[in-house]
Amino acid sequence: MRTITTITIFLFSFTAIYGQRENQKLQIAHLTGDFYVYTTFNTYKGNQIPANGMYLVTENGVVLFDTPWDTTQFQPLLDSIKLKHNKTVILCIATHWHSDRTEGLEYYRQQGIKTYTTLLTDELCKKNNKKRAEFLMTKDTVFNIGQYAFETYYPGEGHTADNIIVWFSKEKILYGGCLIKGADAEDLGYLGDANVSEYETTLKSVQKKCPDAKFIIISHSDWNNINSLKHSIELAKKLKKNYHQ
Repeated sequence: MRTITTITIFLFSFTAIYGQRENQKLQIAHLTGDFYVYTTFNTYKGNQIPANGMYLVTENGVVLFDTPWDTTQFQPLLDSIKLKHNKTVILCIATHWHSDRTEGLEYYRQQGIKTYTTLLTDELCKKNNKKRAEFLMTKDTVFNIGQYAFETYYPGEGHTADNIIVWFSKEKILYGGCLIKGADAEDLGYLGDANVSEYETTLKSVQKKCPDAKFIIISHSDWNNINSLKHSIELAKKLKKNYHQ
């Protein structure tokens, strides 16, 4: 009996550990209403880094904001959405040119999904040999999909020269991407393509555009803390001060 019990415990532990590893590839969490946050993972400097994206379920289909960073999760995300909501993804918008936002653009275009970036993002994707979208936005754009409306907004240079945010004014949801860092972040993360001098001003433009956000979705940290934007502004202010010393 003791042997059987031991084996059972071992198998349960192995299954639990293995299941956790499998689940690390793709996680989907309900945000509010028809909004969901999905997370994939990739290795950066030896560490597993989460990358959050978002999707919206509408009457006309599903809208995807940014693509998985993990190339093995392009199709599993589509399959999970289909299984969970019985709807297909019809549109995908990437918020800047880095791979954690754009890596799946070509794959999704091949699946018949309309892919969008700004013209500036496309130029940087081309320059840096990143995946590119089929459709280009030349200015801030309002999308009306099914029963929902949202706006893409370029606030200025920050994390990159081309970073945009997506604002749902009715639902008060701000999709900030990599421009905004977590409320507990110690710094603004990777700054290799950043504009240190303009970062604070750009974040304040976001704050002005979206003054009463109820949810702020960010790329690489916990998105549950609504103080992420205010904290990022403080980090950018300190960064600018130290940069000019």
